Amino acid sequence: MGFFGVIGSDEVMVAPPSHFARLGLVDDFTSGLVVGDGVRDWSIAVSDSVYFPYDSDRSLIAVGRLQGHYKRLWPFRSVLEGRATFGGATYREEGRPWFEWHQIPKDVGSSNLTLALAEVATHNHFVLDDAGLTFKQTAPVVKLRAGAVEDDALHLLAVLNSSVACFWLKQMCHNKGSAVDDEGARQSVVPWDDFYQFNSRKLAHFPVVTSSVRGRLIRYSRTLRDLAQERLSCDPKSVLADGIVDRPGLDAARARQARLCQRSVTMQEELDWLTYAEYGLISEAEALTLTSAAPEPLALGERAFEIVLARKVRSGDAEVVWFDRHRSSPITELPRHWSDAYRRVVEARIGVIESRPDIALLEGPEFKRRWMEDPWERRESESLRIQILDVVDGPDTWFVMRDGFKQPQPLTISQLSDRFSPDSDVHRLAMLYADDHLGRRDMTLAQVFEEVVGDAHIPYLAAMRYQEPGLAKREEWERMWAEQRAEDSGGRLTTLSPPEYKRADFRKNSYWSHRGKLDVPKERFISYPEASPDADPTLLLGWAGWDHKDQAQALVNLVNDRAAQAGWPTERVVPLLAGLAEVMPWVHQWHGEYDPEWDGNPAEEYQTFLDQQRAERQLTEQMLRDWRPAAPTRGRRPRSTS
Repeated sequence: MGFFGVIGSDEVMVAPPSHFARLGLVDDFTSGLVVGDGVRDWSIAVSDSVYFPYDSDRSLIAVGRLQGHYKRLWPFRSVLEGRATFGGATYREEGRPWFEWHQIPKDVGSSNLTLALAEVATHNHFVLDDAGLTFKQTAPVVKLRAGAVEDDALHLLAVLNSSVACFWLKQMCHNKGSAVDDEGARQSVVPWDDFYQFNSRKLAHFPVVTSSVRGRLIRYSRTLRDLAQERLSCDPKSVLADGIVDRPGLDAARARQARLCQRSVTMQEELDWLTYAEYGLISEAEALTLTSAAPEPLALGERAFEIVLARKVRSGDAEVVWFDRHRSSPITELPRHWSDAYRRVVEARIGVIESRPDIALLEGPEFKRRWMEDPWERRESESLRIQILDVVDGPDTWFVMRDGFKQPQPLTISQLSDRFSPDSDVHRLAMLYADDHLGRRDMTLAQVFEEVVGDAHIPYLAAMRYQEPGLAKREEWERMWAEQRAEDSGGRLTTLSPPEYKRADFRKNSYWSHRGKLDVPKERFISYPEASPDADPTLLLGWAGWDHKDQAQALVNLVNDRAAQAGWPTERVVPLLAGLAEVMPWVHQWHGEYDPEWDGNPAEEYQTFLDQQRAERQLTEQMLRDWRPAAPTRGRRPRSTS
């Protein structure tokens, strides 16, 4: 019981799944990463992927097998080598492999059955992992002993997700409060909204008992787990990924997910009341009248404790905030559509709550599951945006046959729109997003692309990405990379700690959000500001999945197209040549040998082209390094109309 592992450098090793996919690194050395916020209501949500260089027994993989991961991590080798070890030294000083996680326990003597929990939450959330996922420290894990079977895990999952367990955990664990005052101190507003830190060491002392109701608890647990998986299959992200891109299909999924959620609420109620019998708070005979063989689906606001609470609100003895916060309606009478048998069960529950202070305590908002999630509209909007990006973010879009070779092809927003104009699915995605989430039914496909791609790109040239302080830091990183290359050839590395970037080092917030303090490239697209054809004012884009050779080729083609064909003067070509000069050290590093496809050395050819261009245009290396974009002018750039 404890943590799955300690990564030690999240900025480098964690990224969205799309990042690893575009680099061709969806393999045995990447895994879905679960954080604490992704563990909710019996389900697991995976938002990121993580580099995981270990085999099935958690032994470190040899660096020679990591291939593309090695290239991806190499720019951060010195940073990773400079990590502190438990002994106070650095990885380099202790001779630890720089590409490994900071700590990865072996889990000797445990089974493959893993439970995970949300470490910080207002209520208890536990899940059973059967997909071999990776968990961050914010989602501690419980490994069952060797020889345990699934029923053992499901029974433990049932009791840990109960209101009884929530009560016990909140007595044992630290209350972090629910809000922060002006001085940064946490304070409590309403008890059920306080966040707790559910410490795994405290959890180890949780009393697990077994009674004759164990079998029913296991069935409830299995049902709730299955319902959680079904709910996820109805989420907008899953529905769109399955190819359903129309309003009736999305509305049907929304309605089905709502029904599944009501069934989940119902089964959680049955589990909570049965757990009272498991722990001897009610007799097993009482449990027969307080649980139902055919429970009705429950909307939020219809649970027994909520009816009791609503009656207190009506009499002025309680506030309505619980119902407002959970977007539910208080009711004081049992719904008429319920069966007589279920009405009797709920009436019996209300009677126990009103007559038993101990049960009333457990059947209160502080310990009852909240079933909170983002509104469907917000989830659908984000899912549509990501789905559109995913469609555009792939190699088929960004390569073309040119001069008899497959070459990278930058595209303007308008050209990108033309590329996908025959695709009816893309049109439906775009129109759904425009009509229902941007409020603009008249948007063209190009305008939707412009809206969606707006913050998903980073300029190709450092001078376009950073402010002057950021450029100074970039120079220090470049010196470190030069030393690393020299070290690879037998030299000595002296720069171990390049400076971290700050938000103010970047020209835009979106650049900072993609790159972060170590400037790790996680964006989807490369942008080429002011490099679009003269007749097309929309932004020119490239693909972040291009390797350095592809990036160099794209710039060579742009120089040829703009200078030789469009007659651009030198001052307009300079930033493109500066970009080529900037990428050349990487081309020499990774593509500096004979390439049979080229029948030559790509790095030498690109370097020759750059040298010829500089000579013809009388440009020195320093002039390229010193180039800066013009100060921005007021006003918005033209929007696409095509």
